[in-house]
Amino acid sequence: MAVREAVHRHEEFSKQGVLERAFTFAFRGLVYAQIWEDPVVDLAALQLGPGMHLVTIASGGCNVLSYLTADPARITAVDLNTAHVALGKLKLAAAQHLPDQASFHRFFADADSPANIAAYTAHVAPHLDAVSRDYWEGRDPLGRKRINGFARNFYRRGLLGSFIITGQWLARAYGIDTRRMLAAKTMAEQREIFETEFAPLFDKKFVRWLTSNPASLFGLGIPPAQYQALLGDAPDMASVLRARLEKLSCDFAVSDNYFAWQAFGRGYGKHAHAPLPPYLQAAHHAAVAARADRVDYRHINYVDFLATQPAASCDRYVLLDAQDWMTDAQLTALWSEITRTARPGARVLFRTAAQPSLLPGRLPDELLARWDYAVEDSLRLTRADRSSIYGGVHLYTLAAA
Repeated sequence: MAVREAVHRHEEFSKQGVLERAFTFAFRGLVYAQIWEDPVVDLAALQLGPGMHLVTIASGGCNVLSYLTADPARITAVDLNTAHVALGKLKLAAAQHLPDQASFHRFFADADSPANIAAYTAHVAPHLDAVSRDYWEGRDPLGRKRINGFARNFYRRGLLGSFIITGQWLARAYGIDTRRMLAAKTMAEQREIFETEFAPLFDKKFVRWLTSNPASLFGLGIPPAQYQALLGDAPDMASVLRARLEKLSCDFAVSDNYFAWQAFGRGYGKHAHAPLPPYLQAAHHAAVAARADRVDYRHINYVDFLATQPAASCDRYVLLDAQDWMTDAQLTALWSEITRTARPGARVLFRTAAQPSLLPGRLPDELLARWDYAVEDSLRLTRADRSSIYGGVHLYTLAAA
């Protein structure tokens, strides 16, 4: 299994090895029902445009469709998780074949109507490949038909959905309703709710004990190696998570941050002006539907895909936070292929759990010298990322020959 190759670094029965194998077991199914990287930040960083070929890790697929608003010629979305590939192909088929924007919005923005199942059967299922259709019409470990998730709030599904629900239950046990944040009218109100209700949670002994266990963050898709990167020099994980939640709660108006709605309400808002990712916004529906055939989903390792591509054939690369999982040898193999396939002016965007870029000191000097690090842009992008999960957003551009 490709995920094992990416994650397993230690002996099977060592403490770290047990954690790594527990993570890969958890990662077998759906992890992200919705991607947690801000596509508005991505589009500003990438300067994506007509004629370009973008290679990205797929994850929940939201950003793949959102990138279509920039009119690239081709997007290749790769992922080691078969559920993410099936979700991406479902979104593509739905964009192309559901009758209108309203039905597309109901399917993925509301994601909680029995009408979605009828729409799937009539309009989407006939256009899915056999593997994806088998996935959606099959059953999850709890015996639930997977497609039925779109009749019962799909955003409660997946490893991350379960993690957020658990966090909301934990908050409720301490008398805190996370949805209060969504009713805040001003950022000053958001700050007050965070300081008086959310922040004290991270001083609770049980919360500090719970978050000190790397397995507690598997629901965020964080493997053991990334747990250490996320911890960095902080005294404990509770303080790190408090700081990330503070940014999500206080740095952006909830009226314009759909990540806050997902985190505090487990879904997108139902009101007419609820914030949405670009691919779900009515203004972009026609473009997304018309360009969906430009996306190619692959169940393959990123490096293995690039190895099949001609030299100087790709323009943009999105790595999400996958490098946090990698050894130095894996990073070198990845960037060797990126450099070989990069056209002049190519851009690479990635995120890290910790704040600094992880490349200096880990890539060979001669390889890293082929790329210019956009220091100020990266700091600005990090501040602007509404998802607030990551310590750093990093942009590299291919140096002039």
